Amino acid sequence: MDWWTGIISNAGSAARRSSAGLCAAAIGVALTGPVSAEGLPDALAKAYQFNPQLNAERARQRATDENVPAALSGYRPQIVASLGTGLQAVRNLLPDNTIQTATLKPWTIGVTVTQTLFNGFRTANSVRVAELQVKSGREALRNVGQGVLLDAVTAYTNVLANQALVAAQKSNVDFLGQTLDITNKRLNAGDVTPTDTAQAEARLNRGRADLNAAEVNLAVSEATYAQVVGNAPSRLSPASPVDRLLPRSREDAVSLAMQGNPAVLAASFDVDVATTTIKVAEGSLLPSITLQGSASRSRATDSTLGSQGVDQASVVGQIAAPIYDGGFAAAQTRQSKEIASQSRLVLDQIRNQSRTAAIGAWVSNEGSKIAVSASESEVRAAEIALKGVSREAQGGQRTTVDVLNSQQDLTQARARLIGAQRDRVIASYTLLSAIGRLDVKTLGLNTPDYLPDVHYHQVRDAWHGLRTPSGD
Repeated sequence: MDWWTGIISNAGSAARRSSAGLCAAAIGVALTGPVSAEGLPDALAKAYQFNPQLNAERARQRATDENVPAALSGYRPQIVASLGTGLQAVRNLLPDNTIQTATLKPWTIGVTVTQTLFNGFRTANSVRVAELQVKSGREALRNVGQGVLLDAVTAYTNVLANQALVAAQKSNVDFLGQTLDITNKRLNAGDVTPTDTAQAEARLNRGRADLNAAEVNLAVSEATYAQVVGNAPSRLSPASPVDRLLPRSREDAVSLAMQGNPAVLAASFDVDVATTTIKVAEGSLLPSITLQGSASRSRATDSTLGSQGVDQASVVGQIAAPIYDGGFAAAQTRQSKEIASQSRLVLDQIRNQSRTAAIGAWVSNEGSKIAVSASESEVRAAEIALKGVSREAQGGQRTTVDVLNSQQDLTQARARLIGAQRDRVIASYTLLSAIGRLDVKTLGLNTPDYLPDVHYHQVRDAWHGLRTPSGD
């Protein structure tokens, strides 16, 4: 068999192995994985359930829910019970100039009930602020949830892409190793010079270095996957873009982002929080009315003087009107107004950022389609070019280095295709996140949706109790 016939045969075999590895592991290929394989929806469901960042944000939201019953406590009476006891020394001067001493054992028990009737609408406005904070927190939670799901998509596709890159680099190393073996045999036969052997050896060592770098990147991506999803990746199924869930035009993407992006909605609620806080601060300048009822019983006993006691009960209404507090309330009011102004500017900023993000995501998604198509064409052309260069080398029209360069072009083209396919999936999910629809319901994930309003209604009207609804 002619030397170059062997190279052509090996090149075709290596190309087929690389293509097979690429089709088995690359992203977006419509293949049915094994039963035990884990798909992207499975990974997203696990991340949604177990990701510590998302669960921490849920705990933060549950803590924010407690602001509402805390504010509602302003409508309710305050009840305080008291108990006091001790020793009291008594020395009395009697009319006959004799002195009488005694040691008393006094005790007092009482209860006081205070009810605020009016406090400048501060309680009502504080409740409103707390409710708006809950709504803002829910959007912040939804934003974190989108970020975690997008991180899971990125981690999943990175593992797939790096697996495909490792397969492509292994195929490249196999081809280069066979090429070096054949070149050494041709050197011994006098068909080539030591320069050809050195070139083949250099390319083989470069291929081994590239394979090592791909294996390192795969190990890092697997560790990131375990961090985000909660378990190490096993056998991953191919992932596909979510084009069916995306807007049809850039204008639609921007419109949906302005309406549904959780960052925009959270900032809108923050503006309402800041505006209502002004009313809370102004309420401290208004009069307050309270009603207080108290009852107590006092006793003092002694073996000599006997027992003495007093029972008391009272109901007192009080009106307090602030006249001057040193300017504290006025400073708080001005401060609240400035914070409200700041929150409006922040809202404008976030709207602009969301608009830019939506446009960027739309353009990136459309560009990724072109990149995949171009990369597929590049791979097909590079495969044809490698076969052609190999045949020309067989006829003496090409050198060994020409074959090596053509193989390098093919390997780089395959790497670009793998990267383009990965970017295609990530870009589609990024656009879905930009319009505020990257969630369990939209994706149809097989996991219960976390409903923050369930905890809110469990604690909103609670008058007492130290245990959380979960039993902690």
